[in-house]
Amino acid sequence: MERTLTTISSPPQRTELVEQLTAAGQPFELVDQVVRGIPMRVYSTGPQTLREMLLESAAFGDRPFTVYGDEHVTYAEHIRLVAGLAQYLRQEYGLSKGDRIAVAMRNYPEWAPVFFAGQVLGVVVVPLNAWWTAPELVYGLTDAGAKLVVADAERTALLAQHLPDVPMIEVRGTEPSRPGVRTWHDVLNALDPDASIPDVEVDPDDDATILYTSGTTGKPKGAVGSHRNHCTNVRNTLLGGVVSAAIVAGGEIPVPDPAAPQPGTLCTFPLFHIAGVSGLTTSIAAGGKLALQYKWDVDEACELLEREHLTSFVGVPTVVRQFVAALAERPAAGTSLMGIAAGGSPIPPDLVGRIGTIERAPGNGYGLTETTSAVVSNGGADYLARPDSVGRCQPNADLRIVDPVTGDAVPDGQIGELWFRGPNVVRGYWNNPDATASAFVDGWFRTGDLGFVTDDWVYVADRIKDVIIRGGENIYCAEVEAALFEHEGVEDVALVGIPHESLGEVAVAVIVPRSDANVAVGDIQQHVAGRLASFKVPEHVIFQDEPLPRTPTGKILKRDLRTTVLDGMDA
Repeated sequence: MERTLTTISSPPQRTELVEQLTAAGQPFELVDQVVRGIPMRVYSTGPQTLREMLLESAAFGDRPFTVYGDEHVTYAEHIRLVAGLAQYLRQEYGLSKGDRIAVAMRNYPEWAPVFFAGQVLGVVVVPLNAWWTAPELVYGLTDAGAKLVVADAERTALLAQHLPDVPMIEVRGTEPSRPGVRTWHDVLNALDPDASIPDVEVDPDDDATILYTSGTTGKPKGAVGSHRNHCTNVRNTLLGGVVSAAIVAGGEIPVPDPAAPQPGTLCTFPLFHIAGVSGLTTSIAAGGKLALQYKWDVDEACELLEREHLTSFVGVPTVVRQFVAALAERPAAGTSLMGIAAGGSPIPPDLVGRIGTIERAPGNGYGLTETTSAVVSNGGADYLARPDSVGRCQPNADLRIVDPVTGDAVPDGQIGELWFRGPNVVRGYWNNPDATASAFVDGWFRTGDLGFVTDDWVYVADRIKDVIIRGGENIYCAEVEAALFEHEGVEDVALVGIPHESLGEVAVAVIVPRSDANVAVGDIQQHVAGRLASFKVPEHVIFQDEPLPRTPTGKILKRDLRTTVLDGMDA
């Protein structure tokens, strides 16, 4: 069916633009459909599987796809590599639809062809946390039942002694860690340069990935994402980009221009994280350039941005804060930069303002592994106007705010647990029916996060497990932490609760001060008291020079931090 473009009157409103673009016959048409017995709104346009997405990327030809240091891989080179690798995996390792292949490596460019070779075969790709210890990696591989592991030399060295019989391909190594491990170089030499993409039938609701949660509260759980989940996330992201461009153009919806400069993203998220997978899939769908780093380095980031003319930057708040500071000193590096997006953990409102001061559009999204990245988004002028909100729901996502005790819906403005439903919500956890039954109810995913809605704007208060109850009053950590970030002497901060004989719990602020700051406990407490109710003022303030403990994806390990605080107070 032919798709038409429409224009709405000025001044444009984001909600009106979304409604126009998702209406019947429009480029992002949404239709009602029942998926696995759950009614939802799904995109009728665009690739319906990651296999289709890869095949369509052939149209981008000699455009650069991935950038790593001075290495560039074009779209044409990438699709040839995927075709050869997919045939090789099927013939040499017997991989077929439904099998699992694990990937455990840093953000090397080899990530992309391995990921898409699995997708065109209908094989489930299992990205493993590259910072896991050997026992954690063994757990993930064993739980997923992976038939093959593609890992860098650091990871194969860890795994070789624990899993001697699991086939492995080693990336970026010199000598194999053990007999039977094939090097990436040997694999490339064995590929058929004239191979075609294998003919495999892949359905939108087939499993595509198993992504393990961070495990901050126990053993990681493998969220099973479908092709529909990932393609929905990509379409949501592309829709958001079109809407933002239309707002800048005064309501005129842009017509795609093949001659326009290539978009490019510096992705600092690990590719084993849902935000990293989102960056990979969105880039290939948009014909964008994806720049990767071995590890976060702000100077290299600025150099990549300037050299590659990148248009967007994404990272966790701590990384974005460093980047914004560097960009203020090196404005020439950001000439092509249009937007800076943060995610992975709560975004302090002051950081949104800092992005605005360097005249770049800020972006944020709220989502989890189980919602296949952002299920709520905020950006541009909306975000500057409401920096404390994570935004509005994606057009195909349903939200309920539920009393976590009774399960009853609560009215607008009242805090409850956030429940989401839609085509971006995964079907459950791999090999874990009890956890699935607990977290997924009639298609609704229980996030474990507390929040509220006002006039369709979503606000996240805290994790249920992290709420501090002081004398019967709830202290939401994100709110206090946001206030503390406004203090000019605070570089990083986390709020935790510790037991108290009469009050039940009290709040402790653990602060990493700025290197040039001279702050005292009284200053910090007075600062919070001037912004929030007295019961929210931290009872104790601890200063430390070392970074706060975080997961590789930026989440603060509050369980570990709380233990450290208690040990220090007992000493």
